[in-house]
Amino acid sequence: MMRDTPSMEGFKEELIRFRRHIHAHPELSFKEKETSQYICNILDEWKVEYSAGWAGFGIIATIQANVPTEDFIAIRADMDALPITEENDVPYKSKRNGVMHACGHDVHTTCLLGAIKIVLSQRQRLKRNVKFIFQPGEELLPGGASLMLKEGAIDPTKCREIYALHVFPSLETGKIGLRSGPYMASSDELYIEVQGKGGHGGMPHLTIDPILVASHIITGIQSIVSRRCDPTIPCVLTIGKINSEGGATNIIPTKVHLEGTFRTMDEKWRAEAHSLIVTYCESVAAAHGAEARVIIKKGYPTLVNDPDMVHKAEKAVARIVGTNNIEYLPIRMTSEDFAWFTQEIKGCFFRLGTGNQRLGITAGVHSSRFDVDEDCLIIGAQCLASICFEDQ
Repeated sequence: MMRDTPSMEGFKEELIRFRRHIHAHPELSFKEKETSQYICNILDEWKVEYSAGWAGFGIIATIQANVPTEDFIAIRADMDALPITEENDVPYKSKRNGVMHACGHDVHTTCLLGAIKIVLSQRQRLKRNVKFIFQPGEELLPGGASLMLKEGAIDPTKCREIYALHVFPSLETGKIGLRSGPYMASSDELYIEVQGKGGHGGMPHLTIDPILVASHIITGIQSIVSRRCDPTIPCVLTIGKINSEGGATNIIPTKVHLEGTFRTMDEKWRAEAHSLIVTYCESVAAAHGAEARVIIKKGYPTLVNDPDMVHKAEKAVARIVGTNNIEYLPIRMTSEDFAWFTQEIKGCFFRLGTGNQRLGITAGVHSSRFDVDEDCLIIGAQCLASICFEDQ
């Protein structure tokens, strides 16, 4: 895409500078004001057409094809950071205590900027319009992707295909990960309140113990996955938090609160499971004389990669990293709001290798020690740009 020349070295340094600035100035979901302005300043300098303010601080940059057309493809990067305090001792360490780019969105944004610069330099080859989406709020429901779609930022009837990459520290830098079909799970949040009757721990017969009820719910609810779900459907239910209103070792509390997540890759089963979870919790509570109130906050849908788009992406990235550096990935039970786009538009979400065991860059995402081998930046930018010219 771009040969390794002195100008190429300058481009690499520019991408590193972009990434380090964004990394050092992280902003939480839907609060990406400075990040958005930083990107707009770069686009202004490059004289790239764009619109801003989508879903708060989202940006859509457009590069028009040489031939008139209304159809376009889209490339997306998310911009938000996480509420984590960075522990890396690096010059570009987060300057904001308690906020960190621990999921690589600084890398995604930088790669998208790099792709824009490459496409600009080869615009005479471009036979279709390209929209570059800088998306806010991936880490927080309902997700910036769903809001941008609702606001009409992208017209699914005119967008032929959509792509995104994501950092993957378990892949060495220089490698790309792909998967066709269902790739990432839907994810829903569970909030369960068990209402009992509090009292003295030495007189349990005068109480309705919500901790006992909650314990039955925590263990028994797993039978919905193990006995009601088709075993060929990926599914996991996790209770990650339990909290009671008791204040001492000898007090049976009045209420217990449970929080967790439900993940699957089948939308029909997802809906059925929601109903079963509510019924089970209410029934177990009632059997003990208690009450259960269940709130299921529906999250991101299953992310499905279109086989044709995966094939296109594979051909495009192979020109950058070579076929021997492409790996085929298993499904993941984590979730991603890019799935909102792929529900409306044929797309491909692929992985950018960012690890380097030799340099000790191995920490996983959502970790206070997460970092990347910055050689990944030029690779990611070139892969995204290559997709823009694939099968025009």
